[in-house]
Amino acid sequence: MFKRKGRSPVVLVAALVPACAAAWLVWDATSGPDDPGRNGDRPGNVRPQRSAAASSGPSAGAGKPLAGKVVVLDPGHNARNSRHTAEINRLVDIGTARKECDTTGTATNAGYAEAAFTLDVSRRARALLEARGATVKFTYDGDRAYGPCIDERARIGNKAKADAVVSVHGDGSAAGNRGFHVIMPASLHRGIADTRRISGPSKLLGTTLKQHFAAETGTRPSNYIGDGTGLDVRRDLGGLNLSTVPKVLIECGNMRDPKDEALMTSPAWRQRAAEGIADGITAFLEDHE
Repeated sequence: MFKRKGRSPVVLVAALVPACAAAWLVWDATSGPDDPGRNGDRPGNVRPQRSAAASSGPSAGAGKPLAGKVVVLDPGHNARNSRHTAEINRLVDIGTARKECDTTGTATNAGYAEAAFTLDVSRRARALLEARGATVKFTYDGDRAYGPCIDERARIGNKAKADAVVSVHGDGSAAGNRGFHVIMPASLHRGIADTRRISGPSKLLGTTLKQHFAAETGTRPSNYIGDGTGLDVRRDLGGLNLSTVPKVLIECGNMRDPKDEALMTSPAWRQRAAEGIADGITAFLEDHE
């Protein structure tokens, strides 16, 4: 803390106490005794400093930094896909191949579904982004019997002329594989897929999202994908291949690992995940005018 001339240290302490107490009460109200990170296991045990723009909401003096911006959030999978196997197994063209319309997604060992996780985190991120002035659209909001298919998910972002699209997922790897990673589209032009124009902006979105997600959640990049960078580039994902606007996919953690499971089933951690996603999108949109 820097020192100001002409001010007594006693006055500074007195001024800080109410603010610190208020901040603690807000955090305490959103976390429970079983919340991972509550008892000091979060790296550094210090909440990262957020930019004024990322923190701004309706009552902030900075106004609404995302006014006029369109964001599409793409919650991975659908909790009812398992009841519609014929429909979701239908093959669709993704440019580089033909792939299933959608899949059922994964789940924790205790049965918490990826589709429930992704929808919850996306709804939390939507509230944060809308408070900053963004227009937020969903590819799916619990309102469909199955899907949508991966090609339709891409079309929704394209039709919206979105400034940024983020697909939210949870991975289903082996126990011991931990951490998050962000998948970005390769630069390609094959069949109906052409990502040459958006691969650069998508890379910037991905790297920005990675930085803010790590800072806000206190979790580390994947120890099994991306060589510790938290970043991966793929050409076999239809939702990325068919996008004509900047788009990435974030695997927020491995739902089959007990330690990541403890985080991802915590409402307080899911709120931090949403904040990391919203902050990453906000920073990208402010830098990518």
